[in-house]
This record gives sequence, C-alpha cells and structure tokens, in this order.
Amino acid sequence: MAPRDLLDTHIVIRWLADPKRLSRDQARILTEAVRRRETVAISAITLLEVAMFSDGPLRMKLSLQELFRELEESPVFRILPLTIDIAMEAASLGAVLRDPADRVIAATARVHGLRLLTSDQGIIESNLVSVVP
Repeated sequence: MAPRDLLDTHIVIRWLADPKRLSRDQARILTEAVRRRETVAISAITLLEVAMFSDGPLRMKLSLQELFRELEESPVFRILPLTIDIAMEAASLGAVLRDPADRVIAATARVHGLRLLTSDQGIIESNLVSVVP
C-alpha cells in the first residue's frame, strides 16, 4: 500500500523517542496508520539529518542505533530515495526554502503527492505542500 504521509526529521524522532511532543493531529494520524497497517514515508535525507544531529538539538532519548534499527525493521516505515525528479523539484524551491534538507523533504512530498507531518514553520508558511502541523 502506498503511503499517504511523509514525516520530517523532527516528527520521526518525536514519534519514536518522545511521542508526547507530537501535535494532537500528528499523533492521531500516526496511531491510525499503525492500527490500519499503513506505511508512512520518510525522505532519505531524514536519515542523514538524524545521524548528523543526533547529539545536538534533536535531543533523542533513543540511541542512533536503536532509532535506525526501528526504522529499518518496522513495516510502518518506507524510506523514499532521492531521485532526479526530487532533486530537480528541490532546486526549484530555493527561492522559498533556504535549507537544502527542507527543500528535499518538501520536494519529496510534492513529487509523491504526500501530506507532510512537520513542525517546521518555514515549510508550513511556504504553502508548498499540504501539511499537518
């Protein structure tokens, strides 16, 4: 089954490490996805962001190895690769989003027609993708 939703980096970490920090709508959507055995998508760049910032502002309660093991073993998650279409779309978003990872995440949602669960104000205010804040 194709995913309906894409999770940004902070949402992945909150869901796995500190679900109380999710918004009510984000928690509901993710709980329903698990209950219905639906998959949720994660942009490949999210893996890089998690790895690079695991000791910093994301303040994970899980170790990096535990989080990656969960992402790899759980049937809930589907990692979407960076493709030429996504790279081209990300390049076109440079005037609106400055952060390259945010561009890739938004572009992944646009190319795949997915709703984005995010708390990133820049992405939310950009109106580039359908979001669940």
